Amino acid sequence: MLCCFYGLFSPRTWQHAQVLIVGAILCPGKRTVSAVLRVMGLSRERSFGKYHRVLSRAVWSSRKVSRRLLVHLIGTFVPSGILVMGIDDTVERRKG
Repeated sequence: MLCCFYGLFSPRTWQHAQVLIVGAILCPGKRTVSAVLRVMGLSRERSFGKYHRVLSRAVWSSRKVSRRLLVHLIGTFVPSGILVMGIDDTVERRKG
């Protein structure tokens, strides 16, 4: 599944992005970079800043990643037929 995202990141960023993606899937509770590294067994990683940089400075497009994920999910779960989607475009936070 992850290999479909490979071309959206530079090779160097991709190495760190894979750790963050898998860790976020496995991480119980809050999904912070520190929690992700902990669940991946990298809590003692000295250069943990490189994982933060994937989210703050690395060049990649979250829209392209989202589109690739959507196309992959549709191809997997709805290979043929009609797809009906409900979308909430609310921009303000709501409670309750």
